[in-house]
Amino acid sequence: MTTAPARLAVALRRPGYLLSAWPWRALAYVVTTVPVAGVLSVGLLVVGAPMLAAVNAAQRGRPVELSLVLFLTVGALMTLASAPVVSIAVTAVERQRLGIVDRRPLPDYRWRGLAARYTSAAAWREVAHTFWLGGLVPLLYWLFALLVLLDLTLVASPWLAGDADEVIVVWSTVDSPGEAVPYAVVGILLAPVLWYGLGALAAAQAAMARWLLGGPADGVALREVTRSRARLVDAYEAERRRIERDMHDGAQTRLTSLTLQLGLARLDVPEDSPAAAPLAVAHDQARNLMVELRQIVQGIRPQSLTDLGLAGAVRELAGEATIPVTVHTDLGRPLPELVESTAYFVVSESLSNVLRHAGATRAEIRLAVAGGALVVEVSDDGHGGADPARGTGLTGLADRVAATGGRLLLASPAGGPTLVRVELPCDR
Repeated sequence: MTTAPARLAVALRRPGYLLSAWPWRALAYVVTTVPVAGVLSVGLLVVGAPMLAAVNAAQRGRPVELSLVLFLTVGALMTLASAPVVSIAVTAVERQRLGIVDRRPLPDYRWRGLAARYTSAAAWREVAHTFWLGGLVPLLYWLFALLVLLDLTLVASPWLAGDADEVIVVWSTVDSPGEAVPYAVVGILLAPVLWYGLGALAAAQAAMARWLLGGPADGVALREVTRSRARLVDAYEAERRRIERDMHDGAQTRLTSLTLQLGLARLDVPEDSPAAAPLAVAHDQARNLMVELRQIVQGIRPQSLTDLGLAGAVRELAGEATIPVTVHTDLGRPLPELVESTAYFVVSESLSNVLRHAGATRAEIRLAVAGGALVVEVSDDGHGGADPARGTGLTGLADRVAATGGRLLLASPAGGPTLVRVELPCDR
């Protein structure tokens, strides 16, 4: 079953994108960007315009007045000094708006004092986002607005030509509605392209915002917890398969035979015989041991993974949880067995941590193939504070992921939420 995508960038690759709600979400994201970017761009122009004038004058060999130099120096220093503080409000707004086109959680903002705004990497990444939003984004919007205006001119050209002697359309001149009809047809055909382009523009802006605001910073954002990719190598997978095979074909088969023999012996021994009770106990213990051994074999390679595939097995895990767990899958093609089993155990261990340690009321699982890798995300609304050094199983999980050439990332600020993200290459 294919579920709705969690972000605009994925929805853009779906065949029915133009008929879905995502183009309207992209439009809402762009429209809400305009006032924020507009205010920022005006502030940057106060310093940027005189600076461009001074540079232009210097290139032409004209003298630059001292007052202008002082104004630019003071303005640049004030802009840099105020940017870390101004970016707090800009970032807060962006974190709320980003959910319009990307539902994945971002690490929450935590105030750490005024000094941290000038010394932490996270703060300066937010400053970079503010300058990007007030500098380059308005230019991209103006370019897109010109394309829309051009398309509207093409569509309206037959009516414009009817009201005047001649009208210039793009590179040609038309003097009658009949001559303008082909241009109108081109404009109508370009409308879906622009509608799609609006989504691409919003997706690119959202991707940049997520990269700047959700990157590794100060230990509360995503950080890599893999410590050694050399501890688990290909020999681990070969040994796992050997153990599974030996237990299934050897110990489990012999134990099954022993259980049958004990069952037959019980039938031959009278119930009033002194050996009947011990024999019944031995038979029951053998059956219980068979169940435990079967569970051990399934722990090495779960039967549900073989029977239902990765998506079905993960949904089965979610159904067994004691809190509501939502599963979103976008796999689309078969995956290597090692990748499937690693992803299954990532979800199993992460859900176990959520139930035991997080104090969460709900959780969410996402499985998607993107860029030649299987991306597994497990998030919850618990109290956060997960730390690989405190023995929550994350280090062992990271080692298991590293054995496949993948990586595990963790975002778990105090107060939550927690996000475990695993990327497993599946095209090798």
